[in-house]
Amino acid sequence: MKITTTGLTIPFTGLKKQYNNLRTEILDATDEVLRSGILMGGNYTAEFENWLARKNHVSSAVTCHSGTQALEILASYYRDTDLASANPPTVVVPALTYPATANAFLRAGWQVIIADTDYYGQIDVQKLINDMDTHYHAVCAVGLYGAALRGMRPVFNRALLIEDAAQHWLSDGCCREGAAAAISFDPTKNLANYGNGGAVVSDDRNLLDYARNWVNNGKHTRHTETGTNSRMSETDCAQMMVKTRYIDGWQKRRAEIAAHWIEQLKKRNVRSLIDDSNFSTHCYHKFVIEVDNRDTVQRNLAICKIETKVHYANPLHELPAYRSLAGPDLLSPASALSRRCLSLPIYPELTDLEVEYIMDQLLEIV
Repeated sequence: MKITTTGLTIPFTGLKKQYNNLRTEILDATDEVLRSGILMGGNYTAEFENWLARKNHVSSAVTCHSGTQALEILASYYRDTDLASANPPTVVVPALTYPATANAFLRAGWQVIIADTDYYGQIDVQKLINDMDTHYHAVCAVGLYGAALRGMRPVFNRALLIEDAAQHWLSDGCCREGAAAAISFDPTKNLANYGNGGAVVSDDRNLLDYARNWVNNGKHTRHTETGTNSRMSETDCAQMMVKTRYIDGWQKRRAEIAAHWIEQLKKRNVRSLIDDSNFSTHCYHKFVIEVDNRDTVQRNLAICKIETKVHYANPLHELPAYRSLAGPDLLSPASALSRRCLSLPIYPELTDLEVEYIMDQLLEIV
């Protein structure tokens, strides 16, 4: 098959386009903060945290340096309070996730169990419930690619539910399922900072007090407890507040692109991991397809100047750092999906021409 190009170059993210669209507003907000001299913990930080709490339908939010550190806060808090008597407490994490999910709990002294996934990359809840031989204190659920958490309520009666909501926090009307959620604002996310950034959101006042203390070296409690330096700067929060004005429109555009692609893929029997069963609650963080000869398809799309990514090439139980942990084998659904999944570029700055071009080239290749 001969693949022709049109001169288009479509990167995986729309970061440059987004900045060019918002440049004046971003620079004005940054200049206001720098001229004020209040570079940490000012009005923009409070405003952004209040916006996050309202958006997530919870009482409070605390910003921090990254989504990973937000999850570390949750892991440390529940280890020290609810599960202080367990030595060590045990948490279940999905096989298909970024290593940060497991790292946060390992660094906080938890024992980690890797759970197999279904063919959407989500924790296989039924398998988890049916496995009565596995004892665990908590489940850290990941809405992979932006899918809303599904069928997790049965685990509430058995274990604490914590959300690694780095990818899915905007799904399903931002309604939180777990006791608390860790959010990420890294540059690849739907609501992205220009560097790292994260937040803890919850209705648990004690947790939020713990988080405020943790991110500022114990200052919140006059150093009666320890902490670290893990703050988002005032300029970060000011720039994020600019983007909050646009996020709903951006989400609508992502949904339009996803809906169009789903219909096109149906005609050729190409499976997408956003489909009719989860479309209405998804936040379209990634648009992932499952294809034969994934690496060849990716190379041919690159010839067409379309950048794609793989999320993730290996599940946790195949990575050297986690092979000693309890988990599935190499014949698991998670391992199978990791060899066939391919993420297409999806972001609101894609033009209609680019949306059509991506799908036309993909369908010709597959």
